[in-house]
Amino acid sequence: MILRHTGRAALLALLLCGAAATAVMAATPAQPPVPAILMTPEAHDIHSYAQPLVARVTHVDLDLTADFAGQKMTGTAALDIAAAPDAKEVVLDSKGLVIKGVTDAKGAALPWTLGKADPILGAPLTVTLNGARRIVVSYDSAPGGAALQWLTPAQTAGKQKPYLFSQGEAILNRTWIPTQDSPGIRQTWTAKILAPDGLTAVMSAEMLSPPEGEPVAGGSLYRFRMDKPVASYLIAIAVGDLAFKPLGVRTGVYTEPSVLDKTANELVDVEKMVEAAESLYGPYAWGRYDLLVLPPSFPFGGMENPRLTFATPTIIAGDRSLVSLVAHELAHSWSGNLVNNATWSDFWLNEGFTVYFENRIMEKLYGPERAQMLADLGWTSLQDTIKEVGGPASPDTRLHLDLTGRDPDDGMTDIAYEKGATFLRTIEKAVGRERWDAYLKAYFARHAFQSQTTAGFVADLRENLIKGDPKLEAAIGVDKWVYEVGLPDNAVHVKSAAFPAVDALAAAFAKGGPAPAAKWQAWSTPERTRFVASLPRQLSAERLAALDKAFGLSAQGNSEIRFVWLQLAIANRYDPATPSLEAFLTDQGRRKFVAPLFKDLMEQDTWGQPIAKRIYAQTRPLYHAVTRQTVDTIVK
Repeated sequence: MILRHTGRAALLALLLCGAAATAVMAATPAQPPVPAILMTPEAHDIHSYAQPLVARVTHVDLDLTADFAGQKMTGTAALDIAAAPDAKEVVLDSKGLVIKGVTDAKGAALPWTLGKADPILGAPLTVTLNGARRIVVSYDSAPGGAALQWLTPAQTAGKQKPYLFSQGEAILNRTWIPTQDSPGIRQTWTAKILAPDGLTAVMSAEMLSPPEGEPVAGGSLYRFRMDKPVASYLIAIAVGDLAFKPLGVRTGVYTEPSVLDKTANELVDVEKMVEAAESLYGPYAWGRYDLLVLPPSFPFGGMENPRLTFATPTIIAGDRSLVSLVAHELAHSWSGNLVNNATWSDFWLNEGFTVYFENRIMEKLYGPERAQMLADLGWTSLQDTIKEVGGPASPDTRLHLDLTGRDPDDGMTDIAYEKGATFLRTIEKAVGRERWDAYLKAYFARHAFQSQTTAGFVADLRENLIKGDPKLEAAIGVDKWVYEVGLPDNAVHVKSAAFPAVDALAAAFAKGGPAPAAKWQAWSTPERTRFVASLPRQLSAERLAALDKAFGLSAQGNSEIRFVWLQLAIANRYDPATPSLEAFLTDQGRRKFVAPLFKDLMEQDTWGQPIAKRIYAQTRPLYHAVTRQTVDTIVK
């Protein structure tokens, strides 16, 4: 599409008025400015067909029916368009959507075309505006669309009713919403959702209808409103047999009734987490903070959908030991929702900031020792990831990635998460925590409800923190961290004072010593995880049997500990652990666990590959499309 320069200038002026409102955000972050996208070449999103300098979506009104029989969302999306005066058309993102027609606000038909489909991006939906600034798209969601998973009753905890949930990040929402599916094009939105009788709908927005919905013909109607501009991937929905329990004055949890009490007990500290986060980096800007704990096929640990974090049930360990994931998703309310990455090459701006912030929340609530253990485990994970992506010279070790021709999921590695967090810790060390915290708090206020590029953050850092100090610039090495490969020499490694003793006991056990049963009972989950992960990859069957007998690892309910045990078992071709492995891969579909275990099996040739293929043939239909896409490339 050729940009019309006079129109581009006019729209640029319109959008920049949002930037002028940014100063207001420092005082009132809950009042968003007009949505804006940074006008730099780096802000161009290679994963979207949108042409936002010509015409861009600013608001979406969804009116949809959840059709469980047809496994589709069907209805309309009405889009408000900010367009240059001479704009002839608007380009939307679509992947497999069944488009039935497009009209203007008065019902007059508008011409539209679907372009050639790309396997990653889908196809551009181009609508001729004919002067319209509001268009209505009638459509069905894509058959088998990757964002939506429709579960049978057997796949739920209650086993009685079906369930639907969405997962939009990174570019999956274009399979059920026709909009400009780019993180740099923030949009407000509303929704009317017709759900079958007996099922509850929830979304990542304020619920305007009663909790049980409004009785109408065909089911119950639910209404939602998000009046703050958000990235399109943060529009999320779930429909199922749901119950709610408050956790505090502005926090609570939704999940299936049969597991509600257990889940709420695990998440009792959520209100304290919100207070801790606010004390660090400013007011929580989204009203409520609730969680939805989903069925086990949810592919991620958590998803930071505004007002309603989606979370995996694998964090429900029974001892509140895995709640750092909640701290992570809560932290996204600032880093990722309040200020988000403008493109998927800037993904580290979401996750690196959030891992750092998560650790600060954990430190404030549970003390420095626990925070240090979690950070040290993250450092180990980072070293492993650097090896997995090809070593320190690999271009995929850069924070700012080149994802040309690639799925943005390719950039969702621990480089973004842990190298990004290590970079921020390195800055903290260079300037001191007090000065660094003041900068971060002001940074979130300056850029509230806006998207950010890597170049934009670097410029902000230099203007508002480094301030031309050559010694500080050299001490941090900003460009080396952001744009160069590997891990810079000044990287801060947070070391746990508890881990050397754990490592020593692991080494002693590997040499034939007894299993440290008394220590195990006293250890925290990070210490237990460290112990098992530190064991050599070659152990005798007798040693493995002693380990399993002492600690009940094959029956372990803590998913993190069970995962590292199964990795150890696979490395040693330990057959007695195979039933536990099969159950673990069948009972949950979290990609963090599923993909590495299948990878380890496939690397075991004649022993592991038959096991992987047999299990995956059974479990593949149970997994979300995000997990299937990854494991399909592993189990060939």
